[in-house]
Amino acid sequence: MTRRITPDMTLLDVVHRYRATEPVFRARDEQAGECLLCKALFETVTDVAARYGLDLEVLLADLEAAAESE
Repeated sequence: MTRRITPDMTLLDVVHRYRATEPVFRARDEQAGECLLCKALFETVTDVAARYGLDLEVLLADLEAAAESE
C-alpha cells in the first residue's frame, strides 16, 4: 500500500492536499493542549507527534483514512 501521507510532511502540506484531514488534527487539540493547526502548521507529522505525545502510527492511520475518504 502506498501512503498518501508520510511522516515527513508538514501539517500544512497534509491539510492542503487532503482537506478531510483537518478534523483529525482538531480532534487532537485537547490532548495537545493547544490548536495544532495554529501552533504547529509548519512542523512535520513526526515532530508534532513527538512534541505533543501523540501516537505517530495511530495519527498516520487516521490521517490516511481521512485522505482516502476524499
